[in-house]
Amino acid sequence: MNAHDLPQATPWYRRRPVTDTVLALVVGVLTATGEFGTNDFFGPTLVGLDDRFPPLWLGVPLAVGLGVLTRWRRRLPVALLTGALLANALVSAHIAVVVALYTLAERTTAWPRVGVGTLASIVLVGVPIWRFAGADGAIPISTAVCVAPALLGMYVGTRHELVERIRERAERLEREHHQRIARARSDERAQIARDMHDVVTHRVSLMVLQATALEVSTGKGAVALGRQIGATGREALAELRSLMTVLRNADDAPLAPQPGLAQLDVLVEESRRIGIPVTLEVTEAAGQRPPSLVEHTAYRFVREALTNVHKHAPGARTRVRIEQSPRLLRLSVRNGRGQPVVDPPLPVGGHGLLGLAERVRLVGGEFSAGPTADGGFEVVAEVPVRWDDTR
Repeated sequence: MNAHDLPQATPWYRRRPVTDTVLALVVGVLTATGEFGTNDFFGPTLVGLDDRFPPLWLGVPLAVGLGVLTRWRRRLPVALLTGALLANALVSAHIAVVVALYTLAERTTAWPRVGVGTLASIVLVGVPIWRFAGADGAIPISTAVCVAPALLGMYVGTRHELVERIRERAERLEREHHQRIARARSDERAQIARDMHDVVTHRVSLMVLQATALEVSTGKGAVALGRQIGATGREALAELRSLMTVLRNADDAPLAPQPGLAQLDVLVEESRRIGIPVTLEVTEAAGQRPPSLVEHTAYRFVREALTNVHKHAPGARTRVRIEQSPRLLRLSVRNGRGQPVVDPPLPVGGHGLLGLAERVRLVGGEFSAGPTADGGFEVVAEVPVRWDDTR
């Protein structure tokens, strides 16, 4: 758990329920006592009451009603303003009007509604003062009681709304970021699953073919083939163990160098050791290495193509040709007619050519495959080695 996930302690005096309760008590007491009103300076109220202290039968019910509305002011801002204006027509309840206008502006931040409420307050608050004290008294009092709270509430409400939008946007971006990470990990694990199929199929194919050759071998040749089978099996187990470790690991997988064009000699030599005549032709006119992703794709392409030759055309003469230009890497694996398959066929997952085509398309290349005129088979891929938008 991160530090920002822990609940932040809020002082008691800043908690909304406590603040609203204290404010309700203040509004109720000042309404009941008539304090901070204007009756003692600018004459009676709108209905004509001019007592500084309202009678108990009037002040107490108004104080209780405004106190309750103030306690729930965030939910009932319009009701609070209506009650405050009605109470101010009977007693001095300017504090209630101030709180009501601020709450309405802070909660709604809508100019039409706030404007109507402010205009009505100016009329109901300013008319009695204008009647007894003239414009010199009505304008400043109306501004202080009606206009200033509304403007302050609009400012605070707009600021809160802006902060809330920023927070929501940050949370949405964080969620999208985590979703992208999860999706990338899922895609990577799916890719690793396909890699597992290719790696294990290639190694096991070599082991089966080597074991078949071992059946007809004697003496030192049999010992050498046995050693090759053991080495190939250990390599298959090591690769399978590595891939399974990545799949089980929920964290980011450690990055390791991926095989590329430099490892094609080893790949071809493995096929030669089991009796598949493979020739490798590399034509490099670019003068520089292609991107690592392209190199790895080329390696995987050749490996999968040779695996297919091992499965479907054992003993077929095969040619691997790599032609690299400044902007294109052309790969072709072509085999002739192979020996008849007399042993039980190797298991086929049905994803060989589809996997090849998918890998080539993932790096923006083109893939083609089909039989040749001499009864063999050829797979060809053309992969761009440089993109204008990545340089």
